[in-house]
Amino acid sequence: MRLLNSFAVAAALLGADVHAEVAKLPLPKSCSGVPNMRYQYTINSAWTVMKIAGSLKQVRTIIWDTEGNMLVQQNTRGVSVHTFGADGCINSTNMLISGGGLNHGLDLTPDGQTLYASSETTLYSWAYDPLTRKVSNQKTVVKGMSTGVHSSRAVKVVPGQPNLVLLQVGSNSNLDMASQQPSTGRACIKIFDSDKVPSGGYSYNTQGEMFGYGLRNEIGFVPDPNGVFWGVENSGDDFTRTENGQRRDIHTNNPAEKLNNLGDPRTVRNAWYGYPTCFSVWDPSSFTNGLKTGQHFVLAPNSSYNDKAIAPRLTFQAHSAPIWNTFDDEAKNMYVTFHGSWNRQPPTGFKVVQVPFTRLEDGSYDPAAPADSRTGYTDIFSATNPGSCTANGLTMSNCFRLTAASWDPAGRGLFVGSDNSAEGEIYILSPKS
Repeated sequence: MRLLNSFAVAAALLGADVHAEVAKLPLPKSCSGVPNMRYQYTINSAWTVMKIAGSLKQVRTIIWDTEGNMLVQQNTRGVSVHTFGADGCINSTNMLISGGGLNHGLDLTPDGQTLYASSETTLYSWAYDPLTRKVSNQKTVVKGMSTGVHSSRAVKVVPGQPNLVLLQVGSNSNLDMASQQPSTGRACIKIFDSDKVPSGGYSYNTQGEMFGYGLRNEIGFVPDPNGVFWGVENSGDDFTRTENGQRRDIHTNNPAEKLNNLGDPRTVRNAWYGYPTCFSVWDPSSFTNGLKTGQHFVLAPNSSYNDKAIAPRLTFQAHSAPIWNTFDDEAKNMYVTFHGSWNRQPPTGFKVVQVPFTRLEDGSYDPAAPADSRTGYTDIFSATNPGSCTANGLTMSNCFRLTAASWDPAGRGLFVGSDNSAEGEIYILSPKS
């Protein structure tokens, strides 16, 4: 796999206008002052892993500026900026933005001059200078996002039309029935025009345009080289299904986590993906009506039900908890971080997986595996024994809790974060060839 060493080429793939080149850096074997890997792990034989940063707080998102500096969203601590020396190790770390309840969402415009970051309720923007690594002119872009069980907010700038900003809000409970109405502003992704921000910011629930809804908690989504966004969805917990008067516990292996083709936000509006009505099968043995992996089901079948929801393009093991996804340079593979389960025995997740993609005759990108596959992805980095990982709350565990995923423009590999509350860590996963 050839890794790019310039934002110029990578941005061209995504239709962005970035010209600053980033010097290639060596992959270090270790870095002075960085603690050892805190948790036991297994690495695919075709890959290597090293720890590039530790002693952080709950790493959630990693992005890069046009100078190759690394910006990290640390949950509730704020946004830090890290520079690198000629040896490939971090040689300076500073807090770019402190506090403010910032917890997950982080992105830059393609020209590297506008930074977005989000708290549970509010999306902010700043003017950003990658040379001085300073921000100024803080503005409120969107306000009034609902609070609830899912507090993380993902934000993405549309590369081919960077005045458009995608902003996600999850459901406010496991089964948020009210969210089937788009007006609630939950379980959805909306689009906001940064060129037309009203005084005081947009109201999330009543303004902006609806990109997609029926998305229970789509906290990771990225564009392919054509500008089509692909999102990973955390599905429901502790479900039972009532069929022919019989109630069955299906929660161990159902519903599946999803990989959704969300479409191009420059053209798609009001797409519905099913939640809280439709869920996707992972293990067909839990059902008696011949459903296949990836197909939709409802918790209480009835004769009036008519499935009009967009089905996922691929699914993942139930309760894996996908957090972020990213493509490699030519979109031959997608990489997804699995945070790990809290309500399944034995536990699952706690890994990074590789999803092979292919380019179709019409030029579009698509997973290589069929929609009903349960083998459409491969583990490349995981806890040594995910089945023994504990999950006491969202970030406490005896294993890493994998979150951020971002390819390094300087060519060292895939940077992956962990938000375990004991220590926030960043690793580099690098293919051997």
